[in-house]
Amino acid sequence: MIGLGTIINTSAIVLGGFSGMLFGKLLNGRIQDGLCKACGVSTMFLAIAGVMAGMLNVVDGKVESAHSMLVILSLVLGALVGEILNIESWFEKFGAWLKVKTGNAKDVKFIDAFLTSTFTVCIGAMAIVGSITDGITGDYSILLAKSVLDLIIIMALTGALGKGCIFSAIPVFVLQGSVTLLARLLSPLMTEAALSNISLVGSVLIFCVGVNLVWEKKIRVANLLPALIFAVAAAFLPLNL
Repeated sequence: MIGLGTIINTSAIVLGGFSGMLFGKLLNGRIQDGLCKACGVSTMFLAIAGVMAGMLNVVDGKVESAHSMLVILSLVLGALVGEILNIESWFEKFGAWLKVKTGNAKDVKFIDAFLTSTFTVCIGAMAIVGSITDGITGDYSILLAKSVLDLIIIMALTGALGKGCIFSAIPVFVLQGSVTLLARLLSPLMTEAALSNISLVGSVLIFCVGVNLVWEKKIRVANLLPALIFAVAAAFLPLNL
């Protein structure tokens, strides 16, 4: 069944969120803050691993770096476009609407929880590759693996930040569902180089999410999302950035 992967992924996020709520009720504020910091540090190191895998190569026994310009140009151009459009405000307005409509108007952490969890589970090559594979062949194995990871991540984030994390299931459903439906149109663009670029730049954005978890909100991650588009475009340039 085409689209089953996204349904499973969305359900896993909801399950992880409710599990995190039950777990979070047993923790006081100090422990929740410590858990939040632990999630942030873990996120940063996972992101660093992704970045290093994309930037470091072993040639003749020597470690060489590559794709520095790709990262710089993608982030700078992405930030320029994102700040002009102020994409972060779109997510914040949607989060504020959800906060009221779901009866969580008094939850001061709701919007930050929603934004942090959304960017953590939406950004990355697994979401794109898995959705395209599901849409073309019906093979949802990649999204199934992502579902397990997302369940654990959202459970931990919900325990630390609150129920707003559960609603990251909505952007995941919309994004991955849309990519699945448009898979045949998008597949020619998702070359090996393009996916590699998405993985590299996406890892940098996930690192930014980790920074926000550890030091509270410092980086407007949503305004960096256009960097992923520039990363894909760079794969089709006759240059080795």
